Amino acid sequence: MATFLYKLGRLAFRRRHFVALIWVALLTLAGVGAASAPTAGTSSFSIPGTEAQKAFDLLEQRFPGMSADGATARVVFQAPSGEKMADAANKAAVEKAVDELGDGSEVTSVTDPFKAKALSKDGTIAYAQVSYKVSGMELKDASKDALKEAAQDARGSGLTVEVGGDALQAVPETGSTEIIGIAVAAVVLVITFGSLIAAGLPLLTALVGVGIGVSTITALANALDLGTTTSTLAMMIGLAVGIDYALFIVSRYRAELAEGREREEAAGRAVGTAGSAVVFAGLTVVIALVGLAVVNVPMLTKMGVAAAGTVAIAVLIALTMIPALLGYVGRKVQPAGQKSRLLGGGRKKAQQAAAGERPNMGTRWARFVVRRPLAVLLLGVIGLGAAAIPAASLELGLPDDGSQPTSTTQRRAYDLLSEGFGPGFNGPLMVVVDAKSSDAPKDAVTTVSDKIRDLDDVVSVTPPTYNKAGDTAMISVIPDSKPSSTKTEDLVHAIRDSGGTVKTNTDANVLVSGSTAMNIDFSQKLNDALVPYLALVVGLAFLLLIVVFRSILVPLKAALGFLISVLAALGAVVAVFQWGWLSGLMGVEETGPIMSMMPIFMVGVVFGLAMDYEVFLVTRMREAYVHGERPGQAIVTGFRHSARVVTAAAVIMIAVFSGFIGSSESMIKMIGFGLAIAVFFDAFIVRMAIVPAVLALLGKWAWWLPKWLDRALPNVDVEGEGLRKHDAESASDGNEDRELVRV
Repeated sequence: MATFLYKLGRLAFRRRHFVALIWVALLTLAGVGAASAPTAGTSSFSIPGTEAQKAFDLLEQRFPGMSADGATARVVFQAPSGEKMADAANKAAVEKAVDELGDGSEVTSVTDPFKAKALSKDGTIAYAQVSYKVSGMELKDASKDALKEAAQDARGSGLTVEVGGDALQAVPETGSTEIIGIAVAAVVLVITFGSLIAAGLPLLTALVGVGIGVSTITALANALDLGTTTSTLAMMIGLAVGIDYALFIVSRYRAELAEGREREEAAGRAVGTAGSAVVFAGLTVVIALVGLAVVNVPMLTKMGVAAAGTVAIAVLIALTMIPALLGYVGRKVQPAGQKSRLLGGGRKKAQQAAAGERPNMGTRWARFVVRRPLAVLLLGVIGLGAAAIPAASLELGLPDDGSQPTSTTQRRAYDLLSEGFGPGFNGPLMVVVDAKSSDAPKDAVTTVSDKIRDLDDVVSVTPPTYNKAGDTAMISVIPDSKPSSTKTEDLVHAIRDSGGTVKTNTDANVLVSGSTAMNIDFSQKLNDALVPYLALVVGLAFLLLIVVFRSILVPLKAALGFLISVLAALGAVVAVFQWGWLSGLMGVEETGPIMSMMPIFMVGVVFGLAMDYEVFLVTRMREAYVHGERPGQAIVTGFRHSARVVTAAAVIMIAVFSGFIGSSESMIKMIGFGLAIAVFFDAFIVRMAIVPAVLALLGKWAWWLPKWLDRALPNVDVEGEGLRKHDAESASDGNEDRELVRV
């Protein structure tokens, strides 16, 4: 592989005009596609195979005019202190608001609180429910403005009025911190390379890659039903790996220049050596992201595949566009150890040589770890173990209006409904009775209603609503506890268990759906898929790393180190988003359960990113060991060449991920923080401390591989051994030519 990539790097350097033209054309094509594509609506959310999804699908068949995916709004009214909603003035204000709410062209129905008996027991709180033809993301601004104006007019009469539901759903914003993250990355690159030009190359290529990836996602969003979260995730990961991959190749290019090679040769060697590591690092990330498909949740699969496509683009750009741009900038990119004149370069070679006599920080740290491996190992493991302790209290759920900041009207409406109608009112259960096979459908439905009323934690059971054929009914059940409560989850299971008896006696199927049941089923599905997913991703990556490092223990150590770092990262997420530690600093206005998809998502993404640093750092150690250095000295050599670059790459990735903590969407905020802290733990504690400590303790056994397996494995030549043979052959041919000339 090294020889092939070497030739590719040299070709891209020579044919730089052609390579640049291809990437610019692809960016333009993707941009035009995104600009001309129809606006995508909100993505559908389905969980195939779950009971809640089966009930939802059944409702679409038996109740075709329901507009089940249409937006809803609950306009909640509270009477002034000492008054009742039934007072003449308050009743008139509510009826006027109901009339205004029903005027919109996208409104399908509005319920009158007094006719629907939607009044609290004390008579101080009432609500009107507005149903729309389209989803919240597709609602026109005129409809949203009419909803807000109706609420504001009612407030003018002295009532407290708040609006809940998804009708006022807005497109999430990432805020200015995303730009700050990119700015931090730029500063780190300038410090690392000592040159504005060299620092600009990774940023430029990363932006091109992300531009192509996100524009392609936008162009296909409507056709493939991709949500806004999909493009945000692709941008987040694409920026981070795009900068990192380019950073490694530019860094190796400068190192090759420092050894006296010509620029085209240096570009070829940089792509042949560092490029091999980039390919395998990118492959592990792609495996982890595409592997999310095993969960069988379409939304998660689309997010993973889209992000994996952006990573693949980042790899291709690093292998082709970087050497092409290096050909354009020429001597403006200095050899390693030199800075541009603008940043203090131009010192005398004697001064550079004197400065070079002192070992760099990476060398000094590696020597310390090799001398004290057990102490460093214990300190690192104990520290990460302490950070992982909060993960034992992990509570999973999906965000609703109850997790919104208290400053929002959605959260205030949620609280008013809980106050007036009980905490379970915000999470009603929808029980669907399929009595098509029953001899007496209505008797079967009555039996179901009676059984549900007898269960614990049930406040009320509404009369059944039948379809036109009279063979399917909907029953709304209000629990006594809040939607995220374990008591509500127990109630869902109790209703489903009672459905077995009903099926035996009446041949009617009982299905429980609704947002609360959907959340419960989603969490359970993710929990069930976690172990198979972990086995698949870690297993495939383990086999891949055996091929790369030609070792059994090094990939095993890499996988165990990843598990420790991801547990510590989950612990940090629980501490901040569930317990509220440092919540003010992180902009977390409301704590609550961790999103159900967070553990499996972090396992996938963090594993892929963790292997990046493993490959980049340990490949250089392996290269030194293969070429005759002792195991301890190979560790020091690997750190001398790679520690500075890996550190810079980690800081850049942390900065990019941290930029998304400023998002207005809780899911993006949580993912940004989780990935940033995971990279910190994995890069600086696992890869920089635990890995060299373990390798020092293992000695030569770290690189042990059974002979039969060594013969069976393909030789991918990540260390660039083929390039060394090529040099030797070239040198031999040169000597023979000189001998012939002498003769």
